[in-house]
Amino acid sequence: MSAVTRFSEVNNTSEMMRLAVEASPNGMVMTNQEGHIIMVNSATEKLFGYSREELIGHPIEKLIPQRFRQHHPEYREVYIEELKSRPMGHGSDLFGLRKDGKEFPVEVGLNPVKTEQGILVLAAIVDLTDRKQAEEMIHLAVEASPNGMIMTNQTGTIVMVNSATESLFGYSRDELIGQPIEILIPEPHRSIHPELRTKFMEQPTTRAMGHGRDLFGLHKNGREFPVEVGLNPIKALQGAMVLASVIDITERKNQEQQLKAALKEKDLLLAEIHHRVKNNLQIIDSLLGMQSDMIFDNSVISVLRESQNRVKSMALIHQILYESSDFSRVDFAGVIVSLMNTLSYSYALDTTKFQVNVNTDHVYLSIDVSIPLGLIVNELCSNAMKYAFPGRESGHIDVSLKYLDSCRLQLRVADDGVGIPEEFDIDQASTLGLQLVQLLSEQISAELSIQRKNPTSFSLILPYSTETS
Repeated sequence: MSAVTRFSEVNNTSEMMRLAVEASPNGMVMTNQEGHIIMVNSATEKLFGYSREELIGHPIEKLIPQRFRQHHPEYREVYIEELKSRPMGHGSDLFGLRKDGKEFPVEVGLNPVKTEQGILVLAAIVDLTDRKQAEEMIHLAVEASPNGMIMTNQTGTIVMVNSATESLFGYSRDELIGQPIEILIPEPHRSIHPELRTKFMEQPTTRAMGHGRDLFGLHKNGREFPVEVGLNPIKALQGAMVLASVIDITERKNQEQQLKAALKEKDLLLAEIHHRVKNNLQIIDSLLGMQSDMIFDNSVISVLRESQNRVKSMALIHQILYESSDFSRVDFAGVIVSLMNTLSYSYALDTTKFQVNVNTDHVYLSIDVSIPLGLIVNELCSNAMKYAFPGRESGHIDVSLKYLDSCRLQLRVADDGVGIPEEFDIDQASTLGLQLVQLLSEQISAELSIQRKNPTSFSLILPYSTETS
């Protein structure tokens, strides 16, 4: 290869390097071993406000703020001795100096270049003003947060806290920075925390910490207090970080305790109300019973007995509510079973000959529906026991309560007795019992249908909702 060819290749390489440097969006500054600038690109001119003619031949310290210039030659010499690519000023803030005297934060990468003229240094300079402003905005937002904000690194070491954290835990930030996060966790929970932290770092997602269990913070004075913690993974230049938001929920816990106490007091009050209503209805039942003992007219006695049974059906519902832990809903399957036992006893039904079959789903209803429906069951079953089997030695009464679907229930009372005569106009019935059935059905928005015989049945389809049950 001739000397001309080698010279041409060298020139081509130099030109390609110059073009690459010139095209870089970052400021590119090349200095010699003495620290004098021998080349800059247009991005450097824009960054520092100098033309390249104003920079070429000048010491690199021209672009460095006055307060850093004294030690810079020493740093430069150390770098020349090491001769390796690296970021400059790692772990410290670096600043550039514009022609107008304004300083701005920079990030600098140094690259040694061996040439025939000796060792040159190519510096890539990035303006960090926007990034620093964004970091400052984040810092201000964290600092202004009313919640305690704590940032830790992968090892659980605290690297940042805000003033709310200082107030919350009683430590100054100087006492917390560099300490393990476990310093803020009560002793009984410290041993398992590193394992929990490791699991979180394996699958870092924004979430509430300790979901489903109580968490506590530890104040500097040794006092424990309940907290709610939110975890947020953050990717930083230094690696994965975790930003924890800590809220003191002492007041909330106190309010919850007060609310629980109030609800317990309300439950006791409701239980007492149902108990007293049941007792008052039983007194009315007893008064009607005493009144019937003083009357010898069978028709009047029958009326009083029917009134007693109606009172008993209402008392029964209040008794079930009194014994229940949930005063908003009535176990209506239990109501039907108890009601059948009461009616069988009241009408002296021979259960060895006349069978009462109850088949119900587990249905819970509000008291507003339970009392009217209980009275309807009382009327229909009372009628069957009184009128369905004249002169008969056996028979069946079937009572069922079933879900038709998620929005409807069906109550059915049927018997295999003599049936309802065709000439009997149910819509114009003068008996109080059937009038009550029709009126109460309308009250609970139930659709009533009747089959006169084979078997005789009364069917009610009523709306059902878990929200109103």
